[in-house]
Amino acid sequence: MKIKQILLVFIGVVAVSAVAVAAVLTPSFGIVSAPVFVRASFADPTDLLFTVNKGRRQGQEVINVTNAKQTVMQQIVIAPGGNTGWHSHPGPVVVLIKSGQMSFYDENCTLRTYSAGQAFIDSGQGHVHIARNESQSENLELWATYFDVPPGGAFRLDAPNPGTCSF
Repeated sequence: MKIKQILLVFIGVVAVSAVAVAAVLTPSFGIVSAPVFVRASFADPTDLLFTVNKGRRQGQEVINVTNAKQTVMQQIVIAPGGNTGWHSHPGPVVVLIKSGQMSFYDENCTLRTYSAGQAFIDSGQGHVHIARNESQSENLELWATYFDVPPGGAFRLDAPNPGTCSF
């Protein structure tokens, strides 16, 4: 009898926790389109290493992936005033800005701005961020290549708002 009661309490706690987490996640807004064009696995075991020089103050970021899983390519168009919602990715992401301007905020509300013709690497691996199109008139179009995605799994992991930005 006690085992059944403990099990019911445990299930109740898990259910309440799931609802509480879902309530604080931040959905995207103003996504015009986000088709996935291709998803594939490396034919041979592949390790990835990205080294990003972030300047004197921030130093160097090294992103290492051993035996990378799937790679996914996606085009995303965000309307003026739209955003991706707070999220992270399982692995690194190479992002290319095709048109418009992206305001990229990390969990500390540090802003980096990227314009058409620029590319950058998001480290993924739990790096929580939000991408915003702060233009009042122009769509933002970006192309993303996600690395180390679990086979058939999510390449975007929703996250709660860290509460560090005023928006």
